[in-house]
Amino acid sequence: MADSAQPKEIEVPLGPENLLDETVQKDRKFVTALARGLEVLRCFTADTLLLGNQEIAEKTGLPKPTVSRLAYTLTELGYLDYSKNFRKYKLGTGVLALGYGLLTNMDILKIARPFLRELADHAQAAVGLCAQDRLNMIYLENIYPNTNAIVLRYRAGEVLPLATTAAGRAFLCAASEKERDYHMDQIRQRDQANWPTLKKGIEQALKDYHEFGFCMSLGEYNKGVNAIGVPIKSPINGSNIMVINCGAASFQMRRHVIEDDIGPRLVHTAGQIETQLF
Repeated sequence: MADSAQPKEIEVPLGPENLLDETVQKDRKFVTALARGLEVLRCFTADTLLLGNQEIAEKTGLPKPTVSRLAYTLTELGYLDYSKNFRKYKLGTGVLALGYGLLTNMDILKIARPFLRELADHAQAAVGLCAQDRLNMIYLENIYPNTNAIVLRYRAGEVLPLATTAAGRAFLCAASEKERDYHMDQIRQRDQANWPTLKKGIEQALKDYHEFGFCMSLGEYNKGVNAIGVPIKSPINGSNIMVINCGAASFQMRRHVIEDDIGPRLVHTAGQIETQLF
């Protein structure tokens, strides 16, 4: 589903001072040049289609000459395209080929779709499947009801922040304590001013998860939008956590509707999907 009609991606610095920390740099198996090239690709999002060398340098923290060489190489390999009119880069079809290969080979998508469809039709709201990506959740799939109902829409690849959304909180609740503490510390460092409020919301989500089996975001990510999230753990690899979420305008999905109907159904749907993953 969608927690909001307007995605809000947490701005996470990508440069060497953040990603390639001392521990990583001391790892002799780690290829820094490859990591930097991938960081360049990560700068492009659904809302950031065209970027020049200077903009990429600012986003990654890499020197502009380094960015220029990386962008040239990625263009030659088909992962970026260069627009002469705008003098900027955009993602190339090589990236699409990689992403398509991933999505078509994810068994969970094939398994989940009919269950998500059933829930979307019942709730008259979009129901999505998300995976964690740094301090965000990224949409892998979004299913809409087979009606003319007005729903909040997200596309595959769009992101939600961990701290304030139902999907992100569900991931944090299902993560190990060590992993959760790590992500919470990263969130705190990124947003010191709002940390007390963010921490309070995550702690409440933990209580809700233990009591109800699902997490909520009631207008916290986007005013007027309520959402629910439930984690799914792979029975084979319990550390692989995905989340199904559902949300709508607050007048459509009030708290009592969430607690009495949609939330329990979402928990049941997650259980159905998990049993099919063996």
